[in-house]
Amino acid sequence: MQLSKSEEELMNHLWKLEKAFLKDLLDQYSDPKPATTTVATMLKRMADKNFVAYNLYGKSREYYPLVKKKTYFSKHVNGLIKNFFNDSASQFASFFTKETNLTKEELAHLRELIDQELKNK
Repeated sequence: MQLSKSEEELMNHLWKLEKAFLKDLLDQYSDPKPATTTVATMLKRMADKNFVAYNLYGKSREYYPLVKKKTYFSKHVNGLIKNFFNDSASQFASFFTKETNLTKEELAHLRELIDQELKNK
């Protein structure tokens, strides 16, 4: 399952805080902040999708992520590669390196990362 853009933004706040009450999450937004009911609704949807859970303290809920950020974005990128690049990581890499205006230093760093992964295989 995927998150909407607004749910992803909220999830990023929760990943950053690790555990948070609704008020803590609202404080993470810059002005104009979303309505409390909007964030509460998103948290309910995200709980229904099994992305978040909560501990109940009286009437207050402390939310925490059930999905790790790395896991979510790994699946997201792999889905992108499958759906837009014919399941070809090399097509994705070619597009990424040509279309993102990477500097020479960033490309050199990518080469180092790839070389290190090749050594680890």
